[in-house]
Amino acid sequence: MAVKIRLARRGRKKKAIYDIVVADARAPRDGRFIEKLGIYNPGTQPATVVLQSDKAVDWLLKGAQPTDTARSILQHEGVLLRKHLQVGVLKGAISQDVADSRFEEWKGSKTDRKTTAADTLAQKKDADKKAKLDAERKVNEARAEAIAKKNTPPAEEVATEEVADEAADAAETTDAAETTDAAEAPQADATAEESAE
Repeated sequence: MAVKIRLARRGRKKKAIYDIVVADARAPRDGRFIEKLGIYNPGTQPATVVLQSDKAVDWLLKGAQPTDTARSILQHEGVLLRKHLQVGVLKGAISQDVADSRFEEWKGSKTDRKTTAADTLAQKKDADKKAKLDAERKVNEARAEAIAKKNTPPAEEVATEEVADEAADAAETTDAAETTDAAEAPQADATAEESAE
């Protein structure tokens, strides 16, 4: 009997959750299985994996073959490394203490990488948010400038209005001076006639 470690789908439409199961290769995808090893939820960010790694290593040592996706998940969780180290222990190449220390070292570096990846993701989100806010601020400033420009008359019109106002003031002054001169002229003529008599 060919035994596979594979995913069995459950969950509702567009919200899939997968069980990591050990099953006969001839059994349907969501059908009968031998043992459930864990859960894989790709809907979260990052994807959530809950796995009984000891049982997974045991099944791999017994000869169970993981599918491509299951292999990827097992590799990500360190199950394949543990299996590799355990084979070395069984062959006598390394001791169990050395295998355990190597796995713990890998686990520590994996935790550091996860933390770094989470920090990088958070920094990227903050940078994207800041860039969007800057772009929106520039658009708002440009819009405000366009409205202000629309509401104020252009400089040429203002200059021509000022020149026209100055010309009108000068004309009024000239008209007033002429009116004053015209009014003074008859009085001067009358004064001149009186002196002539």
